[in-house]
Amino acid sequence: MKRTQNEKILQIKFETLIVGIDVGKETHYARAFDFRGLELAKLLRFSNTRQGYESLENWMQEIMREHGKTEAIVGFEPTGHYWFTLGDHLQRQGHRLGIVNPFHVKCTKELDDNSPTKNDRKDPKTIAMLVKDGRFREVYIPEDLFQELREAVAERERLLEQLTILSNQVLRWLDIRFPEFSEVFKDWNRDAAWLTLRHHSTPQKVVTAGVAGLMKTWRQEMKRPSLKRAERLVKAASESIGRTAGSEAAEAA
Repeated sequence: MKRTQNEKILQIKFETLIVGIDVGKETHYARAFDFRGLELAKLLRFSNTRQGYESLENWMQEIMREHGKTEAIVGFEPTGHYWFTLGDHLQRQGHRLGIVNPFHVKCTKELDDNSPTKNDRKDPKTIAMLVKDGRFREVYIPEDLFQELREAVAERERLLEQLTILSNQVLRWLDIRFPEFSEVFKDWNRDAAWLTLRHHSTPQKVVTAGVAGLMKTWRQEMKRPSLKRAERLVKAASESIGRTAGSEAAEAA
């Protein structure tokens, strides 16, 4: 559910503890504030471990008891994937989560000391102040089946991206080493084309194998390989203009 900035500000009440966290790969830094922006405790440095998460929770609970807070909202920058496990932990503890825009953090941090430089002490405060002012996006971390579906979709997109990169690399390699290959095969990733690249990847190897060698290779995994296609491929390989220098290293790559 989308909320306006005013609606987000109204969520920050006297009873609300605002925590800003600068997320890192191995170490995180946290600072705590009230709804007016007054700091309530010293900076907490904690590790990205179970013990570190427990120290964060104990630190937050102690501040809440001492200052009469009944709820907490934790803000952070979406720094790559490093916040995932921390976000899961905080949500399990019942805390609300808010993501702030890294660009807003960069611009806002200059207000404190007229410097945009990154600082482990300054960044958590900047993040917390953005949350206090309603400049954050609420985080929804799905659970159970919904999380499984989200992970499956993300993994599928990642694999498709890798396949695209791999396909482009193969096409580039063929354009340089065996440009005539695409005249015989429209798709390098199908049946005979794939078998050829696995066993006879360069024009020289195709010529050496000959029509008989190609047919023998294709019959290993194909029921009815095309003799005419094998003849066309050998002819194309014998007339190839592909680069031959450094072919062994290029083939290994």
